[in-house]
Amino acid sequence: MNNIDQITLDRIELLRVSLKQEAKDIYRDICKALNGRAICRFAHTYRSNKEQDLLYAKRPKVTNARGGESYHNYGLAIDIVLLKDKNGDGTFESASWETNVDFDGDGVADWQEIVKIFKSYGWEWGGDWKFTDMPHFQKTYGLSIKQLQFKTKNLGGSNFLI
Repeated sequence: MNNIDQITLDRIELLRVSLKQEAKDIYRDICKALNGRAICRFAHTYRSNKEQDLLYAKRPKVTNARGGESYHNYGLAIDIVLLKDKNGDGTFESASWETNVDFDGDGVADWQEIVKIFKSYGWEWGGDWKFTDMPHFQKTYGLSIKQLQFKTKNLGGSNFLI
């Protein structure tokens, strides 16, 4: 794999146990697909309720979900960002949320290559929602937030099995 991002690998470890290997496989496939001047970083995986509430309070609005109302709070979501190497020195110093740019020149926007990979593993993409959230991917196992809240409250915190 080209340009492995250790921060991404560390953030994968924060996901629910049932998703860790799949997320590693997705990241491996992304690294194979992106061969240009951009890499993918998993910017957010698990977030505590407190971290979620801090994001909810930000303006301009960056999330509609309070703590406990996001799949991130259950280790079931990933937000991405592209990191660009502006001068070709391998440092990837600039963040990009450009969804239509083909940094590797293969005729497909890098963001769309990532979307295709996540979807091939059965993940839902926030770009398909009415309230679009382009960097967001989630795998919910068919569970609603209400069901996850119930499981968390009644089945030993967040350690319940999915």
